[in-house]
Amino acid sequence: MSNITEIAKLFFDACETGKGWEGCKEYCHSNAIFSAQATALTDIHNIESYTEWMKGLLTPIPDGHYELKSFSTDEKRQCVTAFAVFHGTQTGPGGPCEPTGKVIVADYVYAMQFEGGLIKHMTKIWNDSISLQQLGWV
Repeated sequence: MSNITEIAKLFFDACETGKGWEGCKEYCHSNAIFSAQATALTDIHNIESYTEWMKGLLTPIPDGHYELKSFSTDEKRQCVTAFAVFHGTQTGPGGPCEPTGKVIVADYVYAMQFEGGLIKHMTKIWNDSISLQQLGWV
């Protein structure tokens, strides 16, 4: 297993389990960029903010967890991708409304670009519209 594969796995798990920037920063450049074509993430432009957003998401969805489907490394391009499904139920406080008790099952992909052994850019591929509808947030 390559070094970037291991770093990506550690980052992915820390991010998806709500460790926030404190638990993720050792795997990233301090100025690492984030991008997504998802309205819910429009104002997030760096990985630090994204990891804090994920941490916050686990307040209204306290049982939120991922099911990893695929993990791959492209050594030549220094890119690691993770395909997973996020599962959870909105039972906690927070979010745009009172707890709905509704379930989310959302496919998503992280594409993590490396430089010098650390993540320099991450793209999240996710259909936020479907996810927000599932939760009853739109």
